[in-house]
Amino acid sequence: MAKRDYYDVLGVGRTATADQIRSAYRKLARKYHPDVCKAADADTKFKEATEAYEVLSDAQKRQMYDQFGHAGPSPFGPGAPGGAGRGPGRGRAWSPGQGQGQQV
Repeated sequence: MAKRDYYDVLGVGRTATADQIRSAYRKLARKYHPDVCKAADADTKFKEATEAYEVLSDAQKRQMYDQFGHAGPSPFGPGAPGGAGRGPGRGRAWSPGQGQGQQV
């Protein structure tokens, strides 16, 4: 199934401000939250709105989405800002009994 346009999901235009995006997301989150809405598709709609908000509320992810759409690099994949790549200090552990910088 093809993903819907994130702006359409939130019901905002491409020139929407951060406040408009946040307001639209909160409205949908209250409407479709699984604890509140018992409709069969509530969980799907809630997740869709959350994904749209996570992209459109982050200036860097929004810029990538505006440029490439869903066909571009995933803002959630490896190498994405805040993603699960190897950043400073990842993959190394240090404890007081060991020399500094040694890998465990």
